[in-house]
Amino acid sequence: MTTRTLQPHVPDQERKGNTMSTSPSAAQLGVKKHLTSSIPLWVRTDQPRQTGMDYWKGPHSKIISATPRLEEYRQIHLAEDNPGRWPVTDEVETSIPVDRKIDGVAEVTFHSALSPLLGRKQTQLAYKDEINVFRRTLLYTGPPNSSRWYDVAGPGETVGARALVYLRRRDGVGAGEFRKFIKNQLVPALAGTGVLNELRTQTFLPWIEKLWDTPNVAHDNPHDQHFHASLILGFTDTASRDAFLTSNVIEELSNQLTPLASAVHAYDVTAALTYVKNGDILPHYQQ
Repeated sequence: MTTRTLQPHVPDQERKGNTMSTSPSAAQLGVKKHLTSSIPLWVRTDQPRQTGMDYWKGPHSKIISATPRLEEYRQIHLAEDNPGRWPVTDEVETSIPVDRKIDGVAEVTFHSALSPLLGRKQTQLAYKDEINVFRRTLLYTGPPNSSRWYDVAGPGETVGARALVYLRRRDGVGAGEFRKFIKNQLVPALAGTGVLNELRTQTFLPWIEKLWDTPNVAHDNPHDQHFHASLILGFTDTASRDAFLTSNVIEELSNQLTPLASAVHAYDVTAALTYVKNGDILPHYQQ
């Protein structure tokens, strides 16, 4: 993990003051860089959805938590009703297709690039257990330092509501260009609003099925369904989240994203449960 201070690009809209503020967090933004794998999950449909979510939260979490050399293990539980919270944008898919709607995401952050090799025993146990709860799982990962956690919360501020946003790169847009946009324009614009208490980003390497090819569970992921980045946005409460997702800020961001992104899928998060924090297994998950 590395830490540095980001000096963000300030869009013209911020200077004019019509949609974005120049808050202290936008002027000087601390960032911690990590190696994180994200696993979107779909629970089995032959049993009640809540049964699967509870099993993931309980027995399955213990298998993952016991993996050596984890920095953090967090489960992102998504609302059952999630048609897509990003506003309608021309030429961008913002409605989440029903058959691809994710139930949750496992966020696994490692101490180092060697950590996954040390956790192979627990990974095999996780492989065998997936059939008990999931019908489809996909693994997205990036190179070291591609997972970034930004210091946007003020003293004493806590997160009461979250949104998870997946981004799909438009055909013809280079991976480097896409990463630079997220780092140099999207992140400062989001932080500059002054309303976020949490901001995490990930940019992904090309998806490869063999990196997570668990038996008896689907891993179907057509090329036109791949994602290339994700955002976690944290807010004080659901009212703040809802206001943000219908604000002029989002309209401006959508205009900036359109040339680069073919899909923006925004999910309501019902819970973010942390089981391993700062390398320590917690006696009970933290919300």
